[in-house]
Amino acid sequence: MKYDLSRVMLRAWSLYRKTEGLSFGEALHRAWISEKARPINEIRIAEAKEAAGITEQTETWAGWKALGYEVVHGARAVFAVSLIHGSRGDGKSYRASFFTRSQVQAVA
Repeated sequence: MKYDLSRVMLRAWSLYRKTEGLSFGEALHRAWISEKARPINEIRIAEAKEAAGITEQTETWAGWKALGYEVVHGARAVFAVSLIHGSRGDGKSYRASFFTRSQVQAVA
């Protein structure tokens, strides 16, 4: 499997700069965990989205926020999936909830 080394290094530097007391070696380790988990997470998301019968664009709450949208108050997630989280260095899974484009509004 080929990995995007540029993405790994950019992620490592980002983690190193924003996390106080973290060595660059540990930041690089965490970036590699995240990069190796990325294709697995994409498959899990696609399978959960297909099982829920969703054809609309979906993102997590944080994903929509990064795109300049906010989830409408009271909106329920259309599906949730267990994803591998590499930013803490332990590779543990966490549950991510996804919302559709119709459940968000542009930030004013």
